[in-house]
Amino acid sequence: MSKGSMLAMSDKPYNTLFLCTGNSARSKSWNELAAPNAPQMDFVITLCDSAAGEQCPVWPGQPITAHWGFEDPSASEGTPEEKRDRFDKIFRQIANRIKIFTSLPLAKLDRVAIKRELDTLGTNNK
Repeated sequence: MSKGSMLAMSDKPYNTLFLCTGNSARSKSWNELAAPNAPQMDFVITLCDSAAGEQCPVWPGQPITAHWGFEDPSASEGTPEEKRDRFDKIFRQIANRIKIFTSLPLAKLDRVAIKRELDTLGTNNK
């Protein structure tokens, strides 16, 4: 799980939370980020295929949510090089979707249009 601020064309910072159930590098529970005094998220995006069916907390401020399903690279089998290649492939796919997401003219789109764009990114070919 990682949290970052993204800037759209309007230079308005957006708090975006990316969630993955198998993220061993996670330093906070998502419950901490859903607490009433936590920073308000504008977007919450789940990344793992297995996260799609999980019950997420109710986020303060009603952020726009989406699911961008990716195979869990830690479940891949093979040589260390083959496993590394799988991680690299998933990394590139996530980075590409984030690049497209950050290029959206968020300040010019309404909530429904933004949600539609995020859902479309989630169904793009992997």
